[in-house]
Amino acid sequence: MTSRRATIARATAETDIRLEIDLDGSGAFTGGTGVGFFDHMLHQIARHGLIDIELSAAGDTHIDDHHTVEDVGLCLGRALAEAVGDKRGITRYGHAYVPLDEALSRVVVDLSGRPGLFFDAAFTRDKIGTFDVELVREFFQGVASAGAITLHMDSLKGDNAHHIAETLFKAFGRALRMAVAGDARAEGAMPSTKGRL
Repeated sequence: MTSRRATIARATAETDIRLEIDLDGSGAFTGGTGVGFFDHMLHQIARHGLIDIELSAAGDTHIDDHHTVEDVGLCLGRALAEAVGDKRGITRYGHAYVPLDEALSRVVVDLSGRPGLFFDAAFTRDKIGTFDVELVREFFQGVASAGAITLHMDSLKGDNAHHIAETLFKAFGRALRMAVAGDARAEGAMPSTKGRL
């Protein structure tokens, strides 16, 4: 099987990021952003997606975490698009329901080549520790936009903001794992009647 790895570097006046992924990894997450809760969530994507993620990120977190979180999302999206290649022989679609105690989320992924985030999650507080919950959406907006992914994310129930966020990240990892998996019956075919994605 061809290596499905990608390395993305992004340096701006606000952030300096290097992100490497392996779609056929074991779920290892190394490095981080210095934003504790966000790193915990990225680890969920890696572990549940069985994607190895190596990340080095420095940002203007003395202002807030927004630029760092958004730019890591952009880098992850670009890396996913590069690593999956022309998409021949992959499943293309993925979905997952993930519970965590009282919380339950559903995520559906289409590696469509058409970016779009459809996000429906109401958090019960504004912050998890020092992390602004509005940044959950910003992160996935970056992933969907840069990765040309159609992404539907719904929090179906939940009271605890940490649990709600965690189910979204875990479900994304699980849905992505399904979408990038090889489809044995497709025998290298393009998963679209258009002939390309």
